[in-house]
Amino acid sequence: MEIQYSKRIKLMHALCLAETLRDDEAKPNTDLNQYDALAAADYLSCYITFKAIQVAERSPLAERTEKFDMLSVYQAYALLAYAFLTMPLTQEDISPNLQVAQITIAKTLFSGLPDAELMEIIESGFHKFQLIGDAEVEHWMEFRENLDKLTVAFVIAGTEDESPHEKEEILPLFGQLLSQLCEAFESE
Repeated sequence: MEIQYSKRIKLMHALCLAETLRDDEAKPNTDLNQYDALAAADYLSCYITFKAIQVAERSPLAERTEKFDMLSVYQAYALLAYAFLTMPLTQEDISPNLQVAQITIAKTLFSGLPDAELMEIIESGFHKFQLIGDAEVEHWMEFRENLDKLTVAFVIAGTEDESPHEKEEILPLFGQLLSQLCEAFESE
């Protein structure tokens, strides 16, 4: 029996949330009906971005003072992951709201930053997101295709017993794609 995509990302949300909780924190709710598919996409796009930053051995804290614009690259990356995570939801008549998501993502990724810095990251990240999304240059089209495939593989790996890959095998690939994105914007 094929599982609805919205149920898959809700399950991924619950699994990734459980994985990130410490022993002294309350365990997440296991009733998938209590999860929202768009909130799951928000969470998963941040989860993927956090993991990619770790794998790529990046330091957003240091970059805040040395290369502030790099934070908007992380924002753009998370927005791209969100877009690919939510695309299949439209087939279930669930419409993503990128305007709301970009604020939620920024507040999650850059918790504690002043509103002025968050706004700058959001605006610059959205501009980069649009540039990458609209680009018809082959390397950007390939980048989008790879990130799209990776997000699908990530959701399947985490929710399908017979997946050819484990979620942990896929996470390093997110780091490689983030490194490519960072390099592209560092060279500009």
